[in-house]
Amino acid sequence: MTSTPGDGPQPDEPQQPPQQPYGQQQPGPYGQQPYAQQPYGAQQPYYGQQPPPVAYAPDHPQATTAMILGILGIVLCQVLAPFAWRIGKRAVDEIDASQGRLGGRGSAQAGYVMGIIGTALLALYLVFLVGFVLIALLTATTDSSTF
Repeated sequence: MTSTPGDGPQPDEPQQPPQQPYGQQQPGPYGQQPYAQQPYGAQQPYYGQQPPPVAYAPDHPQATTAMILGILGIVLCQVLAPFAWRIGKRAVDEIDASQGRLGGRGSAQAGYVMGIIGTALLALYLVFLVGFVLIALLTATTDSSTF
C-alpha cells in the first residue's frame, strides 16, 4: 500500500515536537520547570521564603563634593584640584575604615584621581607660566641694553 502526501507522516521521517509560542520556555528534561531568569550572582531564595530586602549604605557626605571639585579642577579652574585630591583621599580612607557602613567609594575615588590629574595640570601650567615670564624678562633686558 502506498501513501499519498496527505496521509500523514512517513515512517522514515522524524517527527518534530510542536513549536512553543515565542516568549514561553519549554520544560526541561523529565518535565521539570525551567529556572526563572535572574541577574548574574543573584541567590535563589529558600523554598517558600521571600528574599530579604537589600539595604544600601548611605554615601559619605564628602564623596560627591570630591567628585565635583575634581571635575571642576580639570575642566575650569585647576586651583580647585588640590582640594579635590585632599577631600577625595580623606573620604576614601574614611569609607574604607567604616567597614561597609558608608558608601560612595566610587565617587570619592573619582574625585581623588581627578584631583591628582588637575594638580598635575596646575603644576605644568605654573612651570610654563614661570618659563614664559623668565623668557620675557630676559628678552626685555637684552633688548634694552642694545639701544
